[in-house]
Amino acid sequence: VDTPGIFAPKRRLDRAMVQSAWQGAEEADVIVLLIDARKGITEEDEAILDRLPDIPQPKFLVLNKVDLVERPVLLKLAERANAATRFTDTFMISALSGEGVDDLKTAISNAVPAGVWHYPEDHLSDLPLRMLAAEITREKLFLRVHDELPYSLTVETEAWENRRDGSVKINQVIYVAREAHRRIILGHRGEAIKGVSMEARKEMAELLGHPVHLFLFVKVRKNWVDDPDRYRELGLEFPG
Repeated sequence: VDTPGIFAPKRRLDRAMVQSAWQGAEEADVIVLLIDARKGITEEDEAILDRLPDIPQPKFLVLNKVDLVERPVLLKLAERANAATRFTDTFMISALSGEGVDDLKTAISNAVPAGVWHYPEDHLSDLPLRMLAAEITREKLFLRVHDELPYSLTVETEAWENRRDGSVKINQVIYVAREAHRRIILGHRGEAIKGVSMEARKEMAELLGHPVHLFLFVKVRKNWVDDPDRYRELGLEFPG
């Protein structure tokens, strides 16, 4: 289940995203709590640990970046986390080197019950292509401006044209809440938005198997974070 992350919510949109994440956890077959061993157990980790005992599914604790932390420290982290929540198993991995990753994959596979395929095996997503294209652009934006604009923007695919030459023309609008946000996304002499467009266009072309002509427009919509329709487009419930 691909859900938003769990963090300390400050705004209505934050609350909706965290609520969606917890709903996803309750519907999952197994829960994996991933902790950066270098950072230790943060306040957000503690908040998750406090709530996890209420969820009955099997729970795996995963300490990542173990190649950068001494063994005694790792053992103390594992002990502290297991004291807060009873985990089914604990794994120590390095995503960079691959250490311990195969064991984790095997454990997850064994914990998930066999079931029917809900989608054909070659389907990459259950989202319509227009929404998937918007998600690709939104991802590229977050990677570039997340520190300045965490979850303060949305992307809509306004036009989609399949051309005779086999290429696809896509028009998208990036909505932000303030003029200052628009300037951040555009960047100095438009360099930021050019980079986003290039990266998003490349991924879309690989996904569709056709050349893509991507046109991005940035507009200010002051109250978009309070618009229930925007939440539905993001797959979120509008919190009261």
